[in-house]
Amino acid sequence: MNILFIILLVFFTACLIAWLGLRVKAKPFSMPVLDNLDNKFVPFPGNLPEPVNRFFRTVYGDQIPVIETAVLNGRGKIRPFGIWLPARFVFVHNVGKDYRHYIEATFFGLPFLKVNEGYLDGESFFESPMGSYYNDANTNQGANLAVWAEAGWFPSIWAIDPRVQWTAVDDKTALLYVPFEDSIENFVVRFNPQTGLIDTMEAMRYREPGEGKSKILWITRNEPGDTISGMVLSATGSAIWLDQGKPWAFFTLEDLGFNLDVSKYIRMRGH
Repeated sequence: MNILFIILLVFFTACLIAWLGLRVKAKPFSMPVLDNLDNKFVPFPGNLPEPVNRFFRTVYGDQIPVIETAVLNGRGKIRPFGIWLPARFVFVHNVGKDYRHYIEATFFGLPFLKVNEGYLDGESFFESPMGSYYNDANTNQGANLAVWAEAGWFPSIWAIDPRVQWTAVDDKTALLYVPFEDSIENFVVRFNPQTGLIDTMEAMRYREPGEGKSKILWITRNEPGDTISGMVLSATGSAIWLDQGKPWAFFTLEDLGFNLDVSKYIRMRGH
């Protein structure tokens, strides 16, 4: 009986420690010190479908900023093993071309799971304790979709890049066409009828590397709540695979910088 009691006590103590450790939020990364690029604006395009036109008018007014690079810092939670883990992240974008992600899951605020992933010069990479792979065809397709989906935090690229095309479906839905290698991919973009802002974006995406895999519907959602400082855009986004039925990640943007010289920073690993 004493042995059983000790076993149960150790078990419940371990569970309590684990619960407490996963309740501690990660400390956010600091913003890097990078040189500034010029800020430019262009006139509002006149050929956008109505739900898209309303969205950009709501976000930017009468002028569209030219955003060439973006550095995004924040915190959130990820669920790689079925258990929610607190996390912090830095996302770096050469807008419309390349990106790099660095994500740390933490325990009692200390990093224990580190992921480097990205898409540079048309080739993807993924480095983590769970495995690493490089320039996989499936991952390239998914990474290119991430280039364009994450532009939801700096959407001017969707209005001014000549490679991007929009087609209206109805007054609250449109198709967004983006380039990928020698072909075109598309998102179904659903707008909120009250605010005019984007609720969700949907695309068929590969989840796993290697041959013989099928695409799965991938959904990104702008969560209600806090907005990006000085903007009307939601600060929190989630990502869902349709077959899982619920989000696997929430990312909340806390600090950002646009038009910074990321030519070296985007090719680094870590923070």
